Amino acid sequence: MNMRCRHVQVVVNLDHVRAAAETIRRAVPVRLIAVIKADAYGLGAPQVADALASVVDEFAYFSVHEAREVGRPGLVLGPPEGDPAAYRELNLRPPITNRADAERFAGMPVAIKLDTGMQRFGCPADLLDDLLARCHATDIFTHAMALPAARKLRDACGGQSQWLHAASTSLLDCPEAWLDGVRPGLALYRGAVRVSTRLHCVRATVGGVGYTQFECPHIGVILAGYANHLRPGPVVLNGRRQRLLEVGMNTAFVSVDARDRAGDEVVLLGDGLTEAELAAHFDCREHEILCRYTAMGQRSYVGAPATANQTVTPATAESARVR
Repeated sequence: MNMRCRHVQVVVNLDHVRAAAETIRRAVPVRLIAVIKADAYGLGAPQVADALASVVDEFAYFSVHEAREVGRPGLVLGPPEGDPAAYRELNLRPPITNRADAERFAGMPVAIKLDTGMQRFGCPADLLDDLLARCHATDIFTHAMALPAARKLRDACGGQSQWLHAASTSLLDCPEAWLDGVRPGLALYRGAVRVSTRLHCVRATVGGVGYTQFECPHIGVILAGYANHLRPGPVVLNGRRQRLLEVGMNTAFVSVDARDRAGDEVVLLGDGLTEAELAAHFDCREHEILCRYTAMGQRSYVGAPATANQTVTPATAESARVR
């Protein structure tokens, strides 16, 4: 069942996403792989891919099923599922981490995924040569959140002809980690989403309020709740920081003052309330904030289609080897 709230607006600025990619392209002279897994962190993978197609070299998905929705070639990051024919049809490289998959996908381009400490997917370094002998690997990569993991990939692959990539958003400011390509995700989407709703009503209170009987002299009510992934936390109301004080299934109480009125906009993300601030408040990662908040309401888009045909010249792995 779709739990997106019709009272919450999620506006995705595709110009912002594209500008972020162009900034990375100019600053990082290696192959640029845009990570659009999980529906582009909730922003909408087909729309984001259309906006970025002329800027990035390719896209990275979690699964072949995600890639089919977008219809553009690239790299799969999660364990390979399904028949190799589906990967050939969509021009996708599956990630190889074991002998069985290396043999199953023999004769087609693949990527080998090396475990450098994440301990989730990936092959151990001592299996790398065996896998390379069993499949046609064009690239070798790892999931690196810190420089030591990128170094492990580089050191394990010394002398190999495949191009290497490790750097996600957290390593874009570290040239040593760039190797032959980078895979930003969050860096493309941070600041590109605005999520808002409106006050349904405003009232002065007498005594305790709501399920928890909290006390606040003036409260507002919005028509969204935990069924829409909402939790108590900061919001912006008429340019001021306020708070969601208590969240029910379909409604939530907002702190207000006597100047606020029904119909005033309540910004849940945006207008200076950043993914980083919300992540710190909820003790989670910014990636989670984007996925959660983009799922709250009805999604719409501004920007990008008219500019998507303007090309920023991409670097290639052959012309931009820096390791």
